Amino acid sequence: MSTSNSSTATTKKRPHILIFPYPAHGHTLSLLDLTHQLSLQNLTITILVTPKNLPTLSPLLSINPSIQTLTLLFPSHPKLPPGVENVKDLGPTGNVAIISALAQLFDPIIAWFNSHPNPPVAIVSDFFLGWTLHLANKMGIPRLAFFSVGALLASVSDFCWNNIVTVSGCEHVSFPCLPRSPVFKEEHLPSVFRLYREGDPDWELVKDGMLANTLSYGCVFNSFHALEGEYLDWVKLKMGQDRVFGVGPLSLVGPEYSWRGSSDPSNGGSVLTWLDGCLDGSVLYVCFGSQKLLNREQMEALASGLDKSGGRFVWVVKPGGTTRQVEDGYGVVPDGFEERVAGRGFVIRGWAQQVKILGHSAVGGFLSHCGWNSLMEGIVAGVMIMAWPMEADQFVNAKLLVEDMGVAVRICEGADSVPDSDKLGRVIREALSEGGVQVREKAKELRDEALAAVRAGGSSKIDLDRLVNEFVNLKSV
Repeated sequence: MSTSNSSTATTKKRPHILIFPYPAHGHTLSLLDLTHQLSLQNLTITILVTPKNLPTLSPLLSINPSIQTLTLLFPSHPKLPPGVENVKDLGPTGNVAIISALAQLFDPIIAWFNSHPNPPVAIVSDFFLGWTLHLANKMGIPRLAFFSVGALLASVSDFCWNNIVTVSGCEHVSFPCLPRSPVFKEEHLPSVFRLYREGDPDWELVKDGMLANTLSYGCVFNSFHALEGEYLDWVKLKMGQDRVFGVGPLSLVGPEYSWRGSSDPSNGGSVLTWLDGCLDGSVLYVCFGSQKLLNREQMEALASGLDKSGGRFVWVVKPGGTTRQVEDGYGVVPDGFEERVAGRGFVIRGWAQQVKILGHSAVGGFLSHCGWNSLMEGIVAGVMIMAWPMEADQFVNAKLLVEDMGVAVRICEGADSVPDSDKLGRVIREALSEGGVQVREKAKELRDEALAAVRAGGSSKIDLDRLVNEFVNLKSV
């Protein structure tokens, strides 16, 4: 165990908050943005981290040197290869083992807490770490669940975990108690729920943790009221109190440069220069997040659709990680494609400066897997979303943006689906021309509401202030 920074007489007077991120890229980003905001509010902050995840914090710590870190060794687990500490090394199927392993930190955290001269007055932990409610109860402090996803997803998830018997096995699942009474196909429910195996100790830990989220002292969402007000209100109703905070989009309140990717942006400057030569709103940005690897058929269909659209695009390609994947065509751009689209297509292999690209005036659309962070960044940029949800929370997110908000259109769905290239090309062409005017206008309106939310007097600024006041009013144990 190691702790950075020593306590001083000054910090002892300030409320101390323990932050516990979940080690997955999409989960960590927004909680670090929130941590940055809390560090500016005269609070003492400690982030719990394991050794191999410590570099993720470096950009945040460099601009917030007062933030402390509690570094604990990552516990071993029979289903985890030695040295693995982050979901990116396993894919989504590794979540249950990661959660179970981290739960073994219960006693080391208690020991650190009991020996600390200025122990935390609250813990803010990711919603995948619901077991920390029991930890917080043991320490005698409140736990707030941080959701790196939306309030609709949290509402759907909470209903599923509380009604496993009635939900499991249904072809279509109705949610009559939720606003708008949504209905989802069974395969479109959150992946972590669909994978649940009754009686498995690791899965029972996950189930208990998910149920613990709305039993916690409060919930914090990377969302905002203009987007999800009715669902935030439902969570308040479910919890029986109003300690539910919509503080997003958190990417808007982070520092000018952030921890949202590599510090080695290959192609970064050249793609922005290329975009400078394109007409406003004429370019489609294509990216499926840090986890999803497209198979050969999907790569070929997508490439053909982009070609047939006749439009300009930036395509971020996640290359295959193994020789076998490359041989099987995973993440491989079809031969001759880049030559055919030279001048109107820009392919980036690996990481891209997504926030800067989306924010460029030339970009008018975003073909996305509908991960929550990507959607929030697309909303902030005011671009229309072309939705291809594949797994996890993505089908629920797509419904919110397509059906509830009208700022997105569906182009495909499913992790193994292969789009019809003719139809894909036509949808892209129409969406970025006259046919997509209404959706693009709604996207710009939602962007304006997002910007207003984080300003003084906006809903997210008010909720952030309420959250800070909760911490300030808590009495140190």
